[in-house]
Amino acid sequence: MSVMTPPGVKNSGDYIEDVMSVVKAKNAAEPEFHQAVQEVFDSLRLVLQKHPEYRSSKILERITEPERVIMFRVPWFDDQGNIQINRGFRIEMNSAIGPYKGGLRFHPSVNLGILKFLAFEQVFKNSLTTLPMGGGKGGSDFDPKGKSDNEVMRFCQSFMTELSRHIGPDTDVPAGDIGVGGREIGFLFGQYKRLRNEFTGVLTGKGLSWGGSLIRPEATGYGCVYFAEEMLKSRKDSFAGKLCLVSGSGNVSQYTVEKLLDLGAKPLTFSDSDGVIYDPDGIDREKLAWVMELKNVRRGRIREYGEKFKKAIFMPTDIKLEHNPLWNIKADCAFPSATQNEIRGKDAANLINNGCKLVAEGANMPCTLEATKMFLEAKVLYGPAKAANAGGVATSGLEMAQNSARLSWTREEVDDRLHKIMIAIHKNCFETAEKYGTPGNLVNGANIGGFLKVANAMLDQGLV
Repeated sequence: MSVMTPPGVKNSGDYIEDVMSVVKAKNAAEPEFHQAVQEVFDSLRLVLQKHPEYRSSKILERITEPERVIMFRVPWFDDQGNIQINRGFRIEMNSAIGPYKGGLRFHPSVNLGILKFLAFEQVFKNSLTTLPMGGGKGGSDFDPKGKSDNEVMRFCQSFMTELSRHIGPDTDVPAGDIGVGGREIGFLFGQYKRLRNEFTGVLTGKGLSWGGSLIRPEATGYGCVYFAEEMLKSRKDSFAGKLCLVSGSGNVSQYTVEKLLDLGAKPLTFSDSDGVIYDPDGIDREKLAWVMELKNVRRGRIREYGEKFKKAIFMPTDIKLEHNPLWNIKADCAFPSATQNEIRGKDAANLINNGCKLVAEGANMPCTLEATKMFLEAKVLYGPAKAANAGGVATSGLEMAQNSARLSWTREEVDDRLHKIMIAIHKNCFETAEKYGTPGNLVNGANIGGFLKVANAMLDQGLV
């Protein structure tokens, strides 16, 4: 990293290493959390030499310790009348700038370390949105895949029976994440309303007829493409005719593809846990509508795309491979929108060798630290998740604002506000990177920009 290193920076580095070793010791066997903290700390070396007050106030130690961790048992009956037990979580990480805000994830991989990494990322992402929201995350190791609607409802009701004690419109406002879509939010909200006897904006991602916001389902995907558009503009470029790789096939991926089509790009791929489809002709609006019906209504598998559209190639997932074939397809832009650490060193090398000019993260921490470093060194335009995918939580914040005012804004109004927020986030990241001596490094820009707002709020509020 080529930065001017004023005297005393070594002390900042030593301090960061000391805090990092404490984080690893206190949070053993949580590699994703270590990775998220390390990535932010690497950027903060540039800040601590200018701001010794953060060190004396132990901001790094405080910001890596959740304000509250809630873990609970979730018992429920399946359709055969058997009792099932899952584990529920809510990590209330930081409320310095507003009530905790962040998604609920229902997936077998959910554990404390993954949720702590997500909650930690969420603190800085929410800070960047310009809206007054703290950071939190939660969920369960429950898998909605293959469950009936009644089983999902019974699980959600049991989960919310415990969670309802800890959340509220001015305390903690959860949203959806992987495995938690409109169906799950509906069941969770219904149970909260029943238990608390109040109709309030305690969850975001609600149905339009009962407090939801237009554009919320589209927001993460749209926002990611708006952010990427600003990145391209910084090099006097646009999406016209660009070949784009998109991983995943859920909400974020679908609306990333839709907005790419709006801006004249040519999306080529979708994926799920079974494998990847590559359509050399490009995914047009008709094919996208078919994928949305497949995934959102029939809850089918992406391999069916290859059966429906004959020119498309389906590549099954091979866990023995150290790379994903999706990232070895020649393209101009990549949008990892599936899950954490899906782009590893080999994948990054493949993308760079194939001439990829831009990577914008639709998922949370989809690139390993090694991959991130490779992109930055190769001068690829790289939009880190906490900035590039902040459109989802930004629109959740807009939903909270509408709920508080008992109003509903038009589609155009919400989309316009989202677009302006993403432009503001890019401007903040871009200018902060320049100010701290690493022009063009949006990772540093996002980490530092997000951190400063939270750290200064913590200083103002005393030792809490």
